[in-house]
Amino acid sequence: MITKLVDAIFGCWHQRYGFPVSVRSSSRRGSRPSAAAALTGMYVVCLDCGKELPYDWHEMKVIDSPSEARHYAQEQAARLAT
Repeated sequence: MITKLVDAIFGCWHQRYGFPVSVRSSSRRGSRPSAAAALTGMYVVCLDCGKELPYDWHEMKVIDSPSEARHYAQEQAARLAT
């Protein structure tokens, strides 16, 4: 509840995003990949404020809250462990 309130005040509340962009490590040598793409390898950009947000291509959704990102990272770790 508190997290949603903080995100509503300080986070991006826009709903217009660009098309998902994938980041390939081999083609971007020497440049730092987007922090948003570090979680899933893909990100979208808000067309209103320019903020980059992680994007899950399999679920076709933006990962916009820290709790969602934490949950996604735990699922990915569990998949790799098995």
